[in-house]
Amino acid sequence: MPAVPLVAVAHGSRDPRSAACVGDLLAVARTRRPDLDVRGAFLDLSAPRLADVLAALHGEGHRTVVVAPLLLGRAFHARVDLPALIDEALGRLPRLSVTVADVLGPDAALERAALRRLAEIDARPGDRGLGVVLAATGSSHPPANARVHEIADRWARTQGWSGVRAAFASAADPGVPAAVAALRARGAERIAVAGYFLAPGLLPDRVAAEAAAADPGARVAAPLGPAVEVADLLLSRYDEVGTARARTA
Repeated sequence: MPAVPLVAVAHGSRDPRSAACVGDLLAVARTRRPDLDVRGAFLDLSAPRLADVLAALHGEGHRTVVVAPLLLGRAFHARVDLPALIDEALGRLPRLSVTVADVLGPDAALERAALRRLAEIDARPGDRGLGVVLAATGSSHPPANARVHEIADRWARTQGWSGVRAAFASAADPGVPAAVAALRARGAERIAVAGYFLAPGLLPDRVAAEAAAADPGARVAAPLGPAVEVADLLLSRYDEVGTARARTA
């Protein structure tokens, strides 16, 4: 029996680099699992929209689908937007059953991918003169921001840098300039910025611009993007759904 299709749904952006990056990530996932039908969709701003992908699968005869959010935390999009869009779609597709996998984060795989992105700009563990900003989107949901602070605190204990500070591009404090200033105050000689973002877009660009303004020598790592760690984590979330279905069957 063919595997249940996987629909990986990202937020979406007016920036075409974002959708292209999601496409690259899903291409990596397909190479890791060539037997699996992996499709991409977006909540907003990019095409194809989730409802259209679900309708296409229904039209092809599928009656069961797994939707996996390409979201790094359980903030508003995961808790409100995605369930509402699925409910709306299923109102028009009564014979389709949708199971929603867990969001990507928090997970150690995302941290490994972010650390590898830092290594790509020569920001490596054990550099005592380096201060690292862990920059994320920011949320009005405090637990989502707390997860970013937890990662920054863990890196501060384990990576051997001068210091690590969380920062947010929107909706929460501190911002990047304040984080850079705090790291400089505690003796950091150089600054690197880890982007806790899935793909390029407005907010990662804002982080890069603010980092450059705060410290012209700051190095900014690329978003997580099509990292193999992220692709494998997506597939793991899909497999978790299948395991749970098997236990309840």
